[in-house]
Amino acid sequence: MATVSTPKIIIVLILITIAAAYWYGSDTKESLASKYKTRAVERGDIMQTISANGTLTPVVLVNVGTQVSGTVAKLYADFNDQVETGQILAELDPVILRAQLRQSKANLLNAQVALRITENKLKRQQILKEKEFVSTEALEIIAQETEAARAQLAINQAQVERDQANLNYSVIRSPISGVVIARDVDIGQTVAANFQTPILFQIAKDLRQMQINISVAEADIGQLHIGQLINFTVDAYQQRKFSGTVKQVRLNPTIQENVVTYNVVAMVENDDGALLPGMTANIHFVVKQRNDVLRVPNAALRFQPKDTESGESGKMTKSPQQPTVYLLTANRPAPVTVATGITDGNFTEISGDEIKAGDKVILSEVADKKESESKFKLRVF
Repeated sequence: MATVSTPKIIIVLILITIAAAYWYGSDTKESLASKYKTRAVERGDIMQTISANGTLTPVVLVNVGTQVSGTVAKLYADFNDQVETGQILAELDPVILRAQLRQSKANLLNAQVALRITENKLKRQQILKEKEFVSTEALEIIAQETEAARAQLAINQAQVERDQANLNYSVIRSPISGVVIARDVDIGQTVAANFQTPILFQIAKDLRQMQINISVAEADIGQLHIGQLINFTVDAYQQRKFSGTVKQVRLNPTIQENVVTYNVVAMVENDDGALLPGMTANIHFVVKQRNDVLRVPNAALRFQPKDTESGESGKMTKSPQQPTVYLLTANRPAPVTVATGITDGNFTEISGDEIKAGDKVILSEVADKKESESKFKLRVF
């Protein structure tokens, strides 16, 4: 078998050495370039917000009930119907109420007759008293009977008015103009108004303007005020942003399991009717806002090179009182002290003489490939 000559072996080894050196050099340059993850300092807007949840409700919501008991005989309104003030919504069966009214009117007539008889009797007794045919005590008795008859007449008149009102209450009318958002009765259903007023309909006055009842934690309530701007979204339109203003910060707290929250009411325009009662709103209160300012990702303020942790470079030591970012200069991190402003959770406002828009700030340090991968080693035998 033929053997490979020594010069050929040497040439092969030289080529392998050159290739290995080139690979190692290119890999080193690439690792230096990709050791740090950076982002350019930019100008933009920052909005500091407080997050909360709330429920959309109509500004004016009226519960329409009945003051009398009875069976629902007719319905004239249904869900989503537009109604006007005084419009008939439903009628209760009036048979019993009409019978009570007729009875009261009959009692009134009886009282009127009784009063007329006692008045005539009183007149005759007064004539007889003038001629001294009857005593004073007899005249006073007749006068007392007359006054009692007048009182009974007044009682019967009041009873007629009450029964007439109850009969009128059997016709349920809308107290406001608006839209019916709930109907809680059906034809044939019996409603009892003995202990509490049953709710038959719910009418919203105007859905073009709505309000949000928001629960805000006590830690954030101090940053809210009347007239403050809010932005919110609803699950039905996740890509659309709505806005409103704070109308009221209610003083009554709600305490559940030692967690204190306050109810904040915000007003919202709903001209296109997209927002519906009962929707859950994901709200952001605008606390502060800065426009066209230098900003960096929050990760840049948290970054600290490994050299600072080992104490090898005293110049890179980060002071907790002085926010510091690191610029990538000649593939090395260079610390720059900055002043910070507001933050929106992703970006923070910064200012300083040593930093400007376009500078590369370091966000994180990428793991070195040489530490995670096995090195290529060349052995010469």
